[in-house]
Amino acid sequence: MHKTYTPSGVCSKQIDFDIEDGKIYNLSFQDGCNGNLKGIAALVEGQNVNVIKEKLKEIKCGPRNTSCPAQLAKALEEFEK
Repeated sequence: MHKTYTPSGVCSKQIDFDIEDGKIYNLSFQDGCNGNLKGIAALVEGQNVNVIKEKLKEIKCGPRNTSCPAQLAKALEEFEK
């Protein structure tokens, strides 16, 4: 099931991903730190959504209270409801 999420408080403008059988696939970020976000996408490909949420939810970016990884965790939480 394809999902699109609009993050807030970060450079990335959109997060797209698929969830199948509780796992994440085809993650991509629009804008943001290109190399880092491609790296995150490669690392989480095929991983369990609950594990990803737990690992990423508290990550901060510089002085911000959030980050692109934390926004991904938030997106996964939102679409789990």
